[in-house]
Amino acid sequence: MELSQRELILYHQPLHHFTSHLHLSRLFFISVIELAMLVGGVSVVSLLGSSGEGLGSPLFGSFGSSSSCTSRWQRRRGNNGLVVRGSGERSNELSTSRVVFQPFEELKKEDFLVPISPQHSLARQGYSEECEAAINEQINVEYNVSYVYHSMFAYFDRDNIALRGLAKFFKESSEEERQHAEKLMEYQNKRGGKVKLHPILMTPSEFDHAEKGDALYSMELALSMEKLTNEKLLLLHSVADRNNDPQLTDFIESGFLTEQVEAIKKISEYVAQLRRVGKGHGVWHFDQMLLEEGGAA
Repeated sequence: MELSQRELILYHQPLHHFTSHLHLSRLFFISVIELAMLVGGVSVVSLLGSSGEGLGSPLFGSFGSSSSCTSRWQRRRGNNGLVVRGSGERSNELSTSRVVFQPFEELKKEDFLVPISPQHSLARQGYSEECEAAINEQINVEYNVSYVYHSMFAYFDRDNIALRGLAKFFKESSEEERQHAEKLMEYQNKRGGKVKLHPILMTPSEFDHAEKGDALYSMELALSMEKLTNEKLLLLHSVADRNNDPQLTDFIESGFLTEQVEAIKKISEYVAQLRRVGKGHGVWHFDQMLLEEGGAA
């Protein structure tokens, strides 16, 4: 049989030429596996052949002979090829280092246990007893202020007083303060607390003042009460901050404090205007302005 020119050239190549190529191929194979492990996080690399042939070649046969390789790799023969696995130590490092959140382990903490007793709230979380008590106190503040404003409404709505603008203003103010109390009650239930209503003091029924007149006296009283309410809200905010309750602080800031400052500004302007007009005819014009404008403090 005659050999082609290319076959003759390969036939006469020295043995060390093939050995060097084989050595380079083996190094390349090992480098690919190491790169897959280190960069891609691969823990198992399968080298599949058509029928397992070539497993006894020098490329694979000398793979496990190096001590540096056997300390990091394990080899076994599979049905369709060679399966190369990383060592247990390195595999564990790669698997555990990527775990950030283990929900079922963290749910074992006592804070996340669902109460069994029907007397305990299911929704309560991170809500201190001090915050719960402070909310109940603020509910009482809002109801008391609403009660006073309601009494003022009844006074100015009398037939012998007949300042319907002031009556309307204080009626709407009373309703607004009651809505604040109900808003706090809803929040108390939302956080898993218990609403406890405190007694409300009886309010005066007469608001006439010999020097200032009833309109100015009532408006100054309303201004003082709005400032007092604002102070109570700031105290509630400090309780929430002291107990590290950011949700409660946000609730107070967004739902109450801004509105309270605006109410103080509005009533302050009313007081200034009533001081200018005095007790005479100007009070009637001021009352007509409130009747047309409307809107609580």
